[in-house]
Amino acid sequence: MSDPKAPRIALIHALEESVAPIRAAFAQHWPEARTADLLDASLSADLAEAGRLDSAMTQRFLTLGRYAARGTGTHDTKAILFTCSAFGPAIEAVKDDQSLPVMRPNEAAFAEALAIGPRIALVVTFAPSLPALTQELQDMAAARGQSIQITPVLAQGALDALKAGDGDGHDTAVLDACAKIGPQDVVLLGQFSLARAASRLRPQLNCPVITTPDSAVLALRRLLALS
Repeated sequence: MSDPKAPRIALIHALEESVAPIRAAFAQHWPEARTADLLDASLSADLAEAGRLDSAMTQRFLTLGRYAARGTGTHDTKAILFTCSAFGPAIEAVKDDQSLPVMRPNEAAFAEALAIGPRIALVVTFAPSLPALTQELQDMAAARGQSIQITPVLAQGALDALKAGDGDGHDTAVLDACAKIGPQDVVLLGQFSLARAASRLRPQLNCPVITTPDSAVLALRRLLALS
């Protein structure tokens, strides 16, 4: 049984495949935390169909954020972590709407990557995530006065394989996509669902490989320890 005094962290997902990686990261790095999952798998499908974020999508995120913040009905949630990487502006709207910490899925991993070096390979399996995450990483670097070189990598077919239950096919597609990325300071797996490929990818590369779930959980734990 979880400790009722442990902090409650709301996790909001747009892909079913993001749930297992973030649970594994909490189990490894912060098992004492109490997590609460909210999943709306239609978000990713609707974004892919629409091709852009609109006001209706942002309103859906605000609704999810307000529901998550109430927790058991007494506003006992201590932080909200989104695990969906293609919705940056909508998540920013939730940040502005809430007084508790709200974390984008990639911000901790991006900060970690920027601290390592300027040559960053950004890997995704969900195509709509790539332009949004590239811009988010560029903006974060610019705010820090850093000049970076991003190598965008789309692992074609990996997400479809994972959705079909073919984890090995997913990981192989990721390895194939990263096989010719050239010299990098760091490889950043830009979606929570990609974390599973890290153990196979690391021996193939001569640079660090960062996963978003691990970075997010560690950053949240540090943040709430200081609050």
